[in-house]
Amino acid sequence: MAKRKTSTPSAETEPTVQPTLSEQPVSTPAPAGEVPQDAGAYSRFSDFDVHLFRSGKHQKLYEKFGAHVVENNGVVGTYFAVWAPSAKYVAVIGNFNGWNKGSQPMNVRWDSSGIWEVFIPNIGRGETYKYFIVSENGRELEKGDPYAHWWEVPPKTASVIWDTYHEWQDQDWMATRKEKNALDAPISVYEMHMSSWRRDPGNPDRELTYGEIADALVPYLQDLGFTHVEFMPVMQYPYAPSWGYQITGYYAPSSRFGTPQEFMKLIERLHQAGIGVFLDWVPSHFPGDAHGLYEFDGSHLYEYPDPRKGYHPDWKSYIFNYGRPEVRSFLASNAMFWLDRCHVDGLRVDAVASMLYLDYSRKAGEWEPNIFGGRENLEVISLIKEINEAIYKDFPDTQTIAEESTAFPGVSRPVYTGGLGFGMKWMMGWMNDTLRYFERDPAFRKFHQDELTFSTVYAYTENFMLPLSHDEVVYGKHSLVGKMPGDEWQRFANLRLLFSYMFTHSGTKLVFMGGEFGQTSEWKFDTSLDWHLLEFAPHKGMLACMKALNSLYKTEPAMHERNFSADGFEWIDTSDRENSVISYLRKGNRPEDNLLIVLNMTPIPRTNYRIGVPSPGSYKEVFNSDAIEFYGSGVVNASPLSSEAQAWHGRLQSISVNIPPLGAVVLKMV
Repeated sequence: MAKRKTSTPSAETEPTVQPTLSEQPVSTPAPAGEVPQDAGAYSRFSDFDVHLFRSGKHQKLYEKFGAHVVENNGVVGTYFAVWAPSAKYVAVIGNFNGWNKGSQPMNVRWDSSGIWEVFIPNIGRGETYKYFIVSENGRELEKGDPYAHWWEVPPKTASVIWDTYHEWQDQDWMATRKEKNALDAPISVYEMHMSSWRRDPGNPDRELTYGEIADALVPYLQDLGFTHVEFMPVMQYPYAPSWGYQITGYYAPSSRFGTPQEFMKLIERLHQAGIGVFLDWVPSHFPGDAHGLYEFDGSHLYEYPDPRKGYHPDWKSYIFNYGRPEVRSFLASNAMFWLDRCHVDGLRVDAVASMLYLDYSRKAGEWEPNIFGGRENLEVISLIKEINEAIYKDFPDTQTIAEESTAFPGVSRPVYTGGLGFGMKWMMGWMNDTLRYFERDPAFRKFHQDELTFSTVYAYTENFMLPLSHDEVVYGKHSLVGKMPGDEWQRFANLRLLFSYMFTHSGTKLVFMGGEFGQTSEWKFDTSLDWHLLEFAPHKGMLACMKALNSLYKTEPAMHERNFSADGFEWIDTSDRENSVISYLRKGNRPEDNLLIVLNMTPIPRTNYRIGVPSPGSYKEVFNSDAIEFYGSGVVNASPLSSEAQAWHGRLQSISVNIPPLGAVVLKMV
């Protein structure tokens, strides 16, 4: 992961308003000051809640902590709860009390849990607030609410009293998403950064709202045929150049684009269009912003106190203390929050490798081994397993996906078999080898064909997702089409060939925004994609090719039924290095669904090229990346190809096929 560097419900009697999967709104409170603060002691925590929290086993803390508009003894107001065990004084400050540090002190619970609470009458939804904290050594801090559901728009940093009530209208999707998110389903993911996907054409500096994004995004993804969208982090982040990976508000969608309900409406509209939603989730680190989690109560509350474990040298940020039970409850609850309250269909977990290894990006002497002398962070491993088990227990129709770049065993294997319990893992080795190969001049590719074929040696050790993500098109790495060698026609032919190889390879798919139409410049986080490029034939053709590949992937069972099984793939020939041609089968549950794929990695067309086939019959071309409508040269196989009793590639039957320059051909028996 490359980033910009920067600094269970309660058993007790609840109030009139019960916490549910969608919080019911409470009527607007009366003007402040009409009811004294001691209108009645109130808490959302039972002894069992506190026990779970302190044991690291609470998974719904968002129903307890934070700001909740409630009715208490006939008075409407807001209940606040915050964890600050090392504080000697905590108060709620905001516009409602003139940011007076002494007017609304909180009460610390008697049970030594470190939880501070207060009910403040006559304030409600829309009020800004922070926690004023005095540490044990007298430091005065003003902190945002770790559990806030909404925040002020950056650069302002106060939390806002809000709820997550939404009357969902995505029942059809939720009833059927088990099939849409299954491991044998076609999962083609469009990764996007909300701020820079598209800006206001009349004012390029203005980011679109959640509603405006929905208006443009839903029909776009429907037309292209992507099955899912993955949003880069949408949790509240103050620093735009962090791309969202430096989070201060883990329980709030970014206020840059609108309210939590408007974010939920975006998800709802995607669901109504049959499109799943994955969120990029960042439990690996957080920034040192004064209003954020760092040194929250004056102590190292959320982060490891030892900088050898608690400071991230790559991102100048701070690492969660995965061994502290309350922090484990915070993170587990956060994962569940987005699945529960926001109906998301899965979490892509960022930077898992940096979490797993104590020596990640550290030199000798800069890290401390675990109790067995090893480099693995045992606290992280146990936490990841617990979170994945909880997710698949409560939300079995969702997916968790690990961005994990090492050979750590069993990342996408069930916990009961010794694995980490993720549903899928990014195939970083495939990505690196494939891009390195495609960046080569075609004249030299014959010497490096193993860079393409090696992936199948380990392709079925995990449930792999093939990513061509944002990390590959920044920091001087060039855009995808900019990586390709040759003149303009060859660069676009190479890109179509790359995507054809990707979509016909085993595994699910992820494409970063812009790649689908051949964005020529590197991705910039603060400007829109270059949508005007779609006025030009090469880009228009690339978009048409992506649409055709998504259709092929979804409609042909062999492309996805056995995505994660070696039974779904079979090499035909990898030995023709001189011509840089490779061929293979993708196999479905029924032999008649099998597909034959032939790739030509050079700009020289191969006519009457003989390929061994698994059975006699006629083979029809169902996809060709060189089609005229894709900005290709039109070297296609217009008529079905009949097999002949000529042994080839160790098979009794073969066909003679025309393979286009820098092209991919997909054939199916008819």
